Amino acid sequence: MPIAKSDKIFVAGHGGLVGSAVVRKLSHLGFSNLLFRTHSQLDLAVQSAVDAFFAAEKPDYVVLAAAKVGGIHANNTYPADFITINLQIQTNVVTSAYKHGVKKLLFLGSSCIYPKFAPQPIPEAALLTGPLEPTNEWYAIAKIAGIKMCQAYRIQFKFDAISAMPTNLYGPNDNFHPENSHVLPALLRRFHEAKARNDEKVVVWGSGSPLREFLHVDDLADAIVFLLEHYSGLEHVNVGSGKEVTIKELAELVKEVVGFKGELVWDPTKPDGTPRKLMDSSNLAGMGWTPKISLRDGLVDTYKWYLDNYVQK
Repeated sequence: MPIAKSDKIFVAGHGGLVGSAVVRKLSHLGFSNLLFRTHSQLDLAVQSAVDAFFAAEKPDYVVLAAAKVGGIHANNTYPADFITINLQIQTNVVTSAYKHGVKKLLFLGSSCIYPKFAPQPIPEAALLTGPLEPTNEWYAIAKIAGIKMCQAYRIQFKFDAISAMPTNLYGPNDNFHPENSHVLPALLRRFHEAKARNDEKVVVWGSGSPLREFLHVDDLADAIVFLLEHYSGLEHVNVGSGKEVTIKELAELVKEVVGFKGELVWDPTKPDGTPRKLMDSSNLAGMGWTPKISLRDGLVDTYKWYLDNYVQK
């Protein structure tokens, strides 16, 4: 059912890549009753604070995009933080949402919930069919628990809680940290800095052959609003672009968008990682939703945001 423009919508994690895109989308659609709090205003890991917030504000809808996230190094260094804080955030928000009469909650997961050797493309049914990738299993297990918690509250209390699992995301408000960022923002930054220094070449790890799927975060935000209005099922829903690109093709496209004129060199002595990672998003496509932003257009948009927000003028 359509969400009324006057409904209160709480976007948890509004400052992050996904949460900020959801706020942009809802604002663009004319929803003016949006609720969000910074971490200093509301620590979602503190149960009493979360419950007091829901009791006072009484949101109608909740998008749970808040999470403690990090790369391989952070996951390996702080496994207790990753499992504990994420479990606390999810538990506090879901229980308070149910207790205080929220009409619908959407929980956001991650493609890392799936087994390391899941079939490709990865269907929703692959969940819990094999061992996880060890480098981020603490985060993945917390996210799996979030999915199962939403299902449990639906089964026991008829609470309308749904879950969406996005593929690799990129876009405005991405993390461009030189060590901790994902492949696409890392490439954008590396090519930009090489261009600024007039370097003759950029060296990229691996052979360039692995296949990856990317979705612009504004497309995800569009899918989130679509699911809030059109889906109320028990199972989680994959959200992907359905399009694969090799890391080599991606690097060449980033090079072109940034305008780096030097040479692109591959270092085959470095690891490639998983050969292929693609989500099966046919269930969502069957509901009538498809992404709209091409990878090239999305890269142009993201590079512009990077220049406006990261690069010293």
